[in-house]
Amino acid sequence: MSNDSSALAGQRAQAPELATIADSFVAARRQGRALQGFPGDIPADLVTAYRVQDFAIAQWPDRVVGWKVGYIAPERRDVSGDERLLGPIFARALQMSTDGQNAFHVFAGGFGAVEAEYVLRVDADAPEGKTDWTAEEAAAVPSTLFIGMEVASSPLATINQLGPRVVVSDFGNNNGLVMGAEIPDWAVRSDASLTCSTWIDGVHVGQGGATTLPGGLRAAFAFALSRSARRGRPLRAGDLIATGNATGIHDILPGQVARIEFDGHGSIECRAVAAVAQDEGDWRA
Repeated sequence: MSNDSSALAGQRAQAPELATIADSFVAARRQGRALQGFPGDIPADLVTAYRVQDFAIAQWPDRVVGWKVGYIAPERRDVSGDERLLGPIFARALQMSTDGQNAFHVFAGGFGAVEAEYVLRVDADAPEGKTDWTAEEAAAVPSTLFIGMEVASSPLATINQLGPRVVVSDFGNNNGLVMGAEIPDWAVRSDASLTCSTWIDGVHVGQGGATTLPGGLRAAFAFALSRSARRGRPLRAGDLIATGNATGIHDILPGQVARIEFDGHGSIECRAVAAVAQDEGDWRA
């Protein structure tokens, strides 16, 4: 057993109730099935919820290629003071949009939604040891901006109702990311110049843009840099950051089609399909 595996086994042994929560979410996701309720006691705070997330990441047979950022309403924050949260984006759940229609998976009987996203690709490693970032400091980190769509889906239908500690526990309620065209020269653009709209089955359901994100793109980036470093996972070149929902969180069911128009920068269209059980070979191919 490697030192990392041994350390993880020790951490799981010290917190079996947290390991059980992680195991339950991982099993449900891999089997493509819904959960009837939160599998245990809700973690007492966000730091504990990130321990659950770390246990689950360690079990997931894929590599993390980025992080989704979600906003936490003031009345739902805890002693950490965090105004946002993170969830992992995995390599096999990352798609590049084409001129055609992509398909993405949501958990039937669970939670399923889409979010318009402005996605940053980090183009240089964050400096070692820096755990606090301002928006101005984040803006100086080399990065490239793209249009995108987050697949927000969980086996637990009530995940958002139960709050941020539950969201963090289940991969930040993320089940994929679709990326589209680059937005050139983003660092010199104002957030107000970045606007977008979302449709579900041809019905307009949301309008917004980068200014919808409290503090804007740079504040979301600063949070991702800070919280990742504090977790011992500092951002590296190539990491992707989905900065937060730009038009709202829009429920979607298997069979429905989402279209997001990013004014002046292209569009993304995707169809939701029901998640199914995956065998070991599917996950490790």
